[in-house]
Amino acid sequence: KVVLSDIRIAGVAFTGSTSTAQTINRTLATRDGMLSPLIAETGGQNAMIVDSSALPEQVVADVIQSAFTSAGQRCSALRVLYVQEDVADRILEVLSGAMQELKLGDPTDLSTDVGPVIDAVAREELAGHVEQLRATGNLIAETPMPAGLEKGCFLAPTAFFINHINDLTQEWFGPILHVIKYKSKELDQVIDQINGYGFGLTLGIHSRNESTATYIDKRARVGNVYINRNMIGATVGVQPFGGQGLSGTGPKAGGPFYLHRFATEHTRTNNTAAIGGNATLLSLGD
Repeated sequence: KVVLSDIRIAGVAFTGSTSTAQTINRTLATRDGMLSPLIAETGGQNAMIVDSSALPEQVVADVIQSAFTSAGQRCSALRVLYVQEDVADRILEVLSGAMQELKLGDPTDLSTDVGPVIDAVAREELAGHVEQLRATGNLIAETPMPAGLEKGCFLAPTAFFINHINDLTQEWFGPILHVIKYKSKELDQVIDQINGYGFGLTLGIHSRNESTATYIDKRARVGNVYINRNMIGATVGVQPFGGQGLSGTGPKAGGPFYLHRFATEHTRTNNTAAIGGNATLLSLGD
């Protein structure tokens, strides 16, 4: 807050939690003088919708990458997997097998699939959430924890059934996947649940029905939609990236309006003989 209170700060670009972004916004708003722009990207309760036409092996490969790469510590990581019940058993069977093959360990080792979470505090919070889910008896699969890693900041990737996205009171920033089964006739309800939760960063769609994928894309209120691929692979400088709602202020980083968001427009009137009368001058990004 001390830094942000300095009137020399002309703008802030922030990536992190929603609560911290709100604190930054309030601090900037209380300053005397010129208002400074805030561009925030704040993560999300990112979902993937899988219908009955999807290829199970492709779905599982993309779920593994989206949910567990970087130990699930990406703003765009998959948190809630919606699977149409017609294909859920098969897909979850393949997912369970794939999770058994993941290797936890030193992230500098090329054979490692999942490294540690950021610190001991994060691990304890995530482990507490896992234990609460485990108590429900809805465990789908859990990656084996190699001996010797128990004392580090490692958390084994897990997958659990939940009933509704609103069962999650916060974003769990780690390798924890929450799974919800849905009926084909409930697709609109699924989209409404995702929209209603308030976050809007990334959404995954797995479907070989182009009409279905297009329909979901048009109805979902999210910044980035990924169809038949993983959800964490936006290329910086090539693919604009950003969210809406609780997931950020917009515009997308790298998009056509990003630079303009940093600019602050001012008008002033000068009465000078050189100009001759009143003149309006434009100053950008003071």
